[in-house]
Parts: sequence; C-alpha cells; structure tokens
Amino acid sequence: MDTLTRMRTFVAVVDHEGYSSAARAMGRSKALLSKYVRELEDEVSSLLLNRTTRQFSLTEAGHTYYARAVALLREFDELQDMMREARAGLSGRVRLSAPRTFADTTLGQSLIDFCKENPEVHLDIELDDRFVDLVEEGFDLAIRMSALDDSSLIAKRVSAFRVAAYASPETIEKYGMPKSPEDAVNLPWVVDTNARRRDVLPFQDEDGNTKPLQVKSAMFVNSPLATRTAALNGLGFAMCPEFVVREDVAQGLLVPVLDDFLRIESGIYAVFPHRRHLPAKIRALVDFLADWFKKYDATIRS
Repeated sequence: MDTLTRMRTFVAVVDHEGYSSAARAMGRSKALLSKYVRELEDEVSSLLLNRTTRQFSLTEAGHTYYARAVALLREFDELQDMMREARAGLSGRVRLSAPRTFADTTLGQSLIDFCKENPEVHLDIELDDRFVDLVEEGFDLAIRMSALDDSSLIAKRVSAFRVAAYASPETIEKYGMPKSPEDAVNLPWVVDTNARRRDVLPFQDEDGNTKPLQVKSAMFVNSPLATRTAALNGLGFAMCPEFVVREDVAQGLLVPVLDDFLRIESGIYAVFPHRRHLPAKIRALVDFLADWFKKYDATIRS
C-alpha cells in the first residue's frame, strides 16, 4: 500500500469526522481505513489521531500533517489534471457569461475567432447584463465590463476602454454645446441604468476631482446600444462606451461633449472562480482574449 493512499485515507477520515462516514464515502470498510491510518502513523513515527470509543481528535502532529497533506494532495491532483489536459489537447465545453454589449458589438468577434482557432472547444455563451454568480450558477468564466467587487473571484483585465459623453449634431443645435458640468445638469440625458448611480454622473472639476451631479433624464434604458440609438435620434446627451460609438463619431453622427469633465476609464475583465489550477481550455481562452484585444487596440489606434 503506497503512502499516497494512506494519506488520502487519513484526510478523508478527518474531513468526514470519523471512520464510519469516511468508509461510506470511499466505499471501503471501516476496518481497512483504520488499518491504513495506523500504517501511516507507523510510517511517520507519530500518533496522528487520539481515539476513544465514540470520537476521535487530532493530535498536535495530526494537525500539522493534515494541513500539509491537504495541500500536497491538491497539488498532486492538479498536476494529474494538467497532464491529462496536455495529452488531450484543448477540448470540451466552456460555459461563459458575457454582457450583451460585448457580444453584440465588434468585440464579440473575439469569441468567434477563438472558436475558429480551437474547434474542439465549445463555448456555451449566455448573454446577460446582470452579474451572474459563477459558482452558484455553474459558469466557468465571465466577461465583465467594470471593476471587480467580489474578492472570492479572480479577474484578469484583457482590455481598457473609456466611457464618455456624446450627442448628435441635432441635439447640440437644439440645446447648445455645454461648456461645464453646470451647463449639463438641466439638459436632457439618456441614462444607461447599468451604471450604478443611474442619473448621477461623475463630473470632474478643473483639478481632476470627482464632482457627482444629478442630471435631468429624458429616458432610462439598461443597454449601451439602446442609449446610443436614442442619442443618434436626438433624444438627448448620453454616456456611452467609446467602442460602441466609434464609427458614429468617425462619421460625424455623434459628437464628443464635455470631454474635459466627463470620462470614465474602465476595463474588460475575464473573471473566474478562485482556484489555483485553471483548466487548460479556460486558461487558453483568457490568454487568447488578452492577445486579441492587444491587437484590436493597436489596430484602432493606427
């Protein structure tokens, strides 16, 4: 009997708080598990468990051994998984959550390009502007277009983008070009309710200090694309991600406004549960997105 099996048995007994529960979980006899633990104690020359008729407890040596054994077994299992993935290549299903704005704009091409390069990886994409619970809802990965709040998750920023204010020439002709935050508060705004403070916009003063001001709303809508459409149709001024309106600005259909006072630096993040070993297919997707956006950013700046 090898040390690894004895170690797994000891950890299982501790985790299940007894031999009987551990035996049922492992499909082995209670006597066999007890034998393995005794052999482990003989091997390390230390008593690991204090046994009584109805309960057991860890000795000081047992506490130390358990903590190290759990870490070693995790590393061993991760190594095994990594080797299996390396032999099998990139394949399998990745359940991905992404906001509609990401998939419905040119940015969604990044996911298509990944699938074309990795035909054995099957993306199962759910588009939703809400923040899904990755663990509870069974997602492998999420694309998020804002800063990360949940410290139990890991986020890798794959790109940066700006959110700024725009208006159509028609709107500017009707209401005038605002020159300061004070000029803007009584103008009609199309408000994207995905923003956390809705109609309170983070204006900046001349020294760069944030100066939140509430503006007058012409319409609320929970979509950057719908916000863009409303702005194009002259409904009001609007905050939009730069990548959503880039072509409109280039064609003169929308005009940047209040650029010195109203702009938000944000990012696109790949978010995944906190764990030490990522499956190769997910790691490959995250790396692909980072590289894709690096090339995309270089293209739009050239």
